[in-house]
Amino acid sequence: MYAFTFATAPQIIAGPGCIARLSELKTRLGSRILVISDEGVVKAGLVQPAITSLSGGGAEISIFTGVVADPPEAIVHAAVAQAVGFGATGVLGIGGGSSLDVAKLVALLAKSGEALGNIYGVGNVTGQRLPLVLVPTTAGTGSEVTPISIVTTGAHQKKGVVSPILLPDAALLDANLTIGLPPAVTAATGIDAMVHAIEAFTSASANNNPVSRTLAKEALRLLGANIEIAVKTGTDLAARQAMLLGAMLAGQAFANSPVAAVHALAYPIGGHYHVPHGLSNSLVLPHVLRFNASECGDAYAELAPCIFPHLEPAGQAERLSGFIEGLAMLPMRLNLPVRLRDVGIPREGLPLLAQSAMEQTRLLVNNPRPVSLSDAAGIYEAAW
Repeated sequence: MYAFTFATAPQIIAGPGCIARLSELKTRLGSRILVISDEGVVKAGLVQPAITSLSGGGAEISIFTGVVADPPEAIVHAAVAQAVGFGATGVLGIGGGSSLDVAKLVALLAKSGEALGNIYGVGNVTGQRLPLVLVPTTAGTGSEVTPISIVTTGAHQKKGVVSPILLPDAALLDANLTIGLPPAVTAATGIDAMVHAIEAFTSASANNNPVSRTLAKEALRLLGANIEIAVKTGTDLAARQAMLLGAMLAGQAFANSPVAAVHALAYPIGGHYHVPHGLSNSLVLPHVLRFNASECGDAYAELAPCIFPHLEPAGQAERLSGFIEGLAMLPMRLNLPVRLRDVGIPREGLPLLAQSAMEQTRLLVNNPRPVSLSDAAGIYEAAW
């Protein structure tokens, strides 16, 4: 008998053009709606369809555009202050993972009044949040269906707030909002989503469950079949919608069966060298897979045909090798950097990365193989 819990957003609205259906959620969001986004998304015109859909019927809208990649605590505090000053009755997050993560915390803190510093970690949220709707403009983080928000604290460290309270009331997946995403961003965020699915499937968490594993497999099937199309033919609406769905399914999977060493080693790369999160994951992924293979090779072999269908008739050893080496080659096919040195990380910086990775205990505990400081150093060395 399986004993597990599984939670996700109660409503998913998907399909090209579905941003117009935000009007169906106006009653839930109330009469004073705070929109959380970043300047790039606003300038690209991606927020305007949401405003058009919501602004009828007397709803007042305020827009916070100060979100940046790897948002620091100061951005969260500024957005909360705007929400409180505006008297927000609901929050709409639209953008990449950073915007969605900030929106979750604003919806919470603007209502509960909790101190951000007191809620880092798992299960430390005690209050309630404002109504919350999330709309991703990238197919990667799955933040629109996860109970997790990541914040940069201090100069380099990242911390997470993890609570089911952060799950939104609804998530909208509209491929029209991802059409203009540059190829490099499409590639890196797509690999990020693949990592979510892989790590959820093999997580050592006690809550690793058959629902998450099933979703992870379907996510990898969608992502593997469409990532190169989306990168090379960015206007392919079907591929874009499939990527959004795959990223969301991967988000549902890892929200309940948490990620592990790939993310633990990726966070310091972003924190210390400001490498985008998806690319940070891509840089260490094959090296963590090789490290973990002795403990979860069977699982990797099982996943292999989801991404690489030609491996379906192969034996287990060939599947395992094909899985790891195929994922090692994928960034090259997508024109992404493949080595830490390619993104400006000096070799002498590797010890600091390893030390920082060991601080990610929330993630490392989920890895199928224990990771020591020397192990982390070796993985970074292999990636350099």
